[in-house]
Amino acid sequence: MRTGRFAALAAVAFALSIGSVQAQVPHDFLEADLWTQRSVEFKGNALTVFALGRLRLDQALADKKWTAAPVEQTGDFANLPPAVVLDIDETTLDNSLYQVWSLKTGNAFSVATWNQFCNDKVSRAVPGAAEFTKYAESKGVKVFYISNRAVEVETATRENMEKFGFAMGGSGGGNLDTFLMQGEKPDWGSKKGTRRAVIAKDYRILLSFGDNFGDFDDRYSSSEADRLKFFDENKERWGREWLVIANPTYGSFDAAPFGFNYKAPADDQRKAKWDVLDAWAGPAPK
Repeated sequence: MRTGRFAALAAVAFALSIGSVQAQVPHDFLEADLWTQRSVEFKGNALTVFALGRLRLDQALADKKWTAAPVEQTGDFANLPPAVVLDIDETTLDNSLYQVWSLKTGNAFSVATWNQFCNDKVSRAVPGAAEFTKYAESKGVKVFYISNRAVEVETATRENMEKFGFAMGGSGGGNLDTFLMQGEKPDWGSKKGTRRAVIAKDYRILLSFGDNFGDFDDRYSSSEADRLKFFDENKERWGREWLVIANPTYGSFDAAPFGFNYKAPADDQRKAKWDVLDAWAGPAPK
């Protein structure tokens, strides 16, 4: 899931050019991007989540009371056809190439460069994601994608995903649009509840996959205390109906400490994040 909060991290200065040599200074993206691009642990985490997803999908198909949309799934949904919902950015597609571009050039996030990146269709598949969608499709489950990518890049996004073998229309074929992009309808903003509700009218949503709290709960842009409260209210859903791909590069977690005030100076945003961290007191004085 991607919104303007990405700009807060990208705005941190990271390099000075001295002739042909680039002098690097600390940047919030470095360790996170290294982990995402180079670690076997990232791949293992993603494969684990999607393997669990197959088991949960089979359980959900057998349990007519099961839904991953407790707010949007209302009325008698037991006999509705089944569906799963997946976020795109950092859930099905790995966009670390854009983040590393930002890291190495010092460019902040912008809609213009982000849309250009999307249109270049160079995002990589998150391990296990495409295979899971084909498994769901083989079980007669419709696969939907709810993305905060703009509707203007929907075609490019589809083409990027299609080359990795993602289920593009779910079971049953037809002309149903299974890509619900931000801005596609007047009330389809960054919060995803309105789009989940559209799916929930005609389908029983079995599972939701995402990398950000907002992929599951519209209350993600709250204080840290409220986010923890809302998390606790749904403890039984995590790992059951709600499946999370680890994403340490960006998300609502990094904006919560500064109250999602993206207009605040970058130094103030970073200080707010620094100040909320708990630390060991250190060795006792001798």
